[in-house]
Formats: sequence, structure tokens, C-alpha cells
Amino acid sequence: MSASVLFDAPGPKAKVRNRIYSVVGTAAVLGLFVWVVLRLNEKGEFEGALWDIFNYSGIRDNIFEALLATLKAFVFAGVLSLVFAVVLCVGRLSDHRPVRWASVIFIDLFRSIPLLITIFALWVGIVGDMTPFWALVVGLAIYNGCVQAEVLRAGVNAVPKGQREAAYALGLTKTQVTAGILFPQAVRSMLPTIISQLVVTLKDTSLGYLILYPELLYSARLIANNTPVNGTYPFVQTVTVVGAIYIGLCLALSSLATWIEKRGRRTKTGIAVAAAAEPAEAPGVLDAAAPEGPGRAEDGSKGPDDDPKGTVGKSN
Repeated sequence: MSASVLFDAPGPKAKVRNRIYSVVGTAAVLGLFVWVVLRLNEKGEFEGALWDIFNYSGIRDNIFEALLATLKAFVFAGVLSLVFAVVLCVGRLSDHRPVRWASVIFIDLFRSIPLLITIFALWVGIVGDMTPFWALVVGLAIYNGCVQAEVLRAGVNAVPKGQREAAYALGLTKTQVTAGILFPQAVRSMLPTIISQLVVTLKDTSLGYLILYPELLYSARLIANNTPVNGTYPFVQTVTVVGAIYIGLCLALSSLATWIEKRGRRTKTGIAVAAAAEPAEAPGVLDAAAPEGPGRAEDGSKGPDDDPKGTVGKSN
């Protein structure tokens, strides 16, 4: 039986218990799902008329435009969060105490403040007039940048100290060591975590509906409030469709993180040994046959070992 420090392989009784727990948990989840479906069916939420609204071109166009707005906010917020993360991580690792403490205070402050409060404060104009788009983007970038900065710092600290010391011994400056040795390895090792945080950034774009940014959730609320069908507002239907879109986007990013992680494991590291090359002065010398006897050349002439007096190769 193999065991590790963090996990002991389960024995026969533990395996039986795990199977029982798995069966009971699966049955409970399926039972809850069936109960929800039956309740919705009793309320008539599966009537075809409530779902036919998505056949209207106007509603489909609204959802498509909201999807583009969501992706636009996500792209801007994701890029800015990574930029903030690099700056804050460098400041967090700085040798200058004022810079280091300023970075620590900034990171701890905005990680503690709820993201919705930051977005709303930017929108109402605490630091100047901002459109809903930029209030959402800057709020997401600040919060997620602080989280990503800690992720990068953990990756940098995980690099073996011997590499840093060797780089300093070669005469490299701290900037060269950080940019050329520490950060590339930190990004590679923490890339799945970075992409996972980008998934969180994508989901948090839904907070834009509170500041009237026309993203997916805001569009879904407008559709549900303005498209009654036989006196029933299709909230369940719109939430289901929009939720499926969010799930698809998040699964795509999660799959990207998994693919990158697997590809990184397969990547060959290190320096391969180069094959012997032909000398520039005597090409083909490596293809020559080895001497048949000690010190005797292929044409039968004497070599250095057959001339004990050392006369071979000497000139008068």
C-alpha cells in the first residue's frame, strides 16, 4: 500500500464508505434536480410560449450585443489586472521599504473592500467622472490585480534560491534577475491559477448591471421585465439562457487553463547535448576507421607508438 505525506491510501472499509457516500450524494443531487424541475413544471415555466421569445430577432440581437459588451469589459479588465499585478508584485518585492509598504497597504486595502463597493464608488465619481464601462473595468482591474499580484509573488518565491544566487554571482542586476529569470518561471508555474482568476473576473462582470452597464445580466433583466407572455414574466427562461452562456464562457477558460497546464508538463526542459560536428579544418575525419593495431595507421605506416625513439613526425 503506497502512501504520501498528505494522503493515506484508503483501506477496504474506507473504500466501501466512499462508495456509499458517493451513491448517497449523487442520489441527493439528482433528487434535488428532479424536485426543482417538478416545481417549475407545476408553475408552467416549461410552456413553449415562454421560450418562444428567444426566436425573436430583437431579443437575440440584444443578447448578442450584451455578450459583446461583457467580453469587451472582461478583456480590458483582464489585461489591466495583469498589468497592475506585475507592478504591485514588483513593488511588493522591492528592497525599498516605502515602496514595499505602499504596495502591501494597497493590496490589503482593495482585497478587503467588497468589489461592488469599489465599482459603485468609481461610478458615482469619487475619483472623477467615469462611464459605467470604465467604472466596471477599473474596479475589476484593481481588485483582481491585487489578487494576481499575490499569485505572482507566490510564484516568484517558489523559484529555488540557488538560481537567484547564481544569477547575482554572474553579475546580473536585480532587474535582470527578476525580468529574465524569476518572472518567466513564476508565470509558467502559476499560469493555471492566473487563468482561474481570470474566470472570476469574467463572472464578476455581471456586477455591471448595478451601474447600468449593458452586459448580459442587465440585458436579461430588461428582457424579462419588458416581455410578458400571457401575464407571466419570463425570468426563469432568461436567467437559464444567460446562465448557460456564462457557464459556457467559464468552461472555455477553465479548459484553456487545463490545456496549458498539461502542455507545460509535457514541455521538455534543460539543454540537450549537441551531436559531434565535423571539424572545419578536416571534414570527414570523424568518419575515418579506427586503427587496426595500437599506434598503426590504416595505410600500415608507423604511428607514434611504434617509434620508441620518437623519430616519427620529427623534422631534421
